[in-house]
Amino acid sequence: MEINRLEGIIESILFTMGDSVELSKIALAIGHDEDTTRRIIHCMMDKINGAEERGVKIIELEDSFQMCTKAESYEYLIRIAKQPRKYTLTDVQLETLSIIAYKQPVTKLEIEKIRGVKSDHAVNRLVEYNLVCEVGRMNVPGKPILFGTTEEFLRRFGIQSLDDLPSMNPEQIENFKTEAEEEAQLKLDI
Repeated sequence: MEINRLEGIIESILFTMGDSVELSKIALAIGHDEDTTRRIIHCMMDKINGAEERGVKIIELEDSFQMCTKAESYEYLIRIAKQPRKYTLTDVQLETLSIIAYKQPVTKLEIEKIRGVKSDHAVNRLVEYNLVCEVGRMNVPGKPILFGTTEEFLRRFGIQSLDDLPSMNPEQIENFKTEAEEEAQLKLDI
C-alpha cells in the first residue's frame, strides 16, 4: 500500500507546516515527480474534502497546497479559542485592493492616480491584513515600492490564482471611461 503511505506523509507535511507548501517541495520530500505528486494530492483532496465527517480540507493555491479547517467547523473552534479578529474591508480598501489585484505590480502613486485621492492608509491596512505585500521596487529615481497580492488574498477570496479573477467586459470599461470623463469635465466647469 505505497499510495496510503505517501498520502500519510503528505498529510503530515501539510498539517505540520500550517502554511501552503509548494508542490515541488512536497514532490522532493516524497521522492516522486510533480505530476505524480499532484495526482496523489488531488486524490487526497477528493477523499478528504468530500467527507462530511472530516473537519479539515486541502486547498490548492497556484502551485502550492495547504491543509485548513472547513468553514462548517468555525463555530465550534470559536468556542475553544478567543473569537478571532475579523477584518472588515471598507469600500476604500476594497477599491484599492481591486486596483492592486488587477494592475500588480503597482506603486502607491499609480493607485492614487487611478483613485484620484491619497491611498496611504488603505494600502497600509491591506499590508497589515496580509492581503497585499511589497513585491519589489521600481527601477526609477526614488525607487518606489511595488505592491502585489499575497497567498492570503487568494485564500480569503477563494481563488486558486490571479487568472481566476473575474474579467470586465469591454462595455463596462467604456462606461467607466465615459463616467470618468464626464466627472472630470464637471470639475473643470466649476
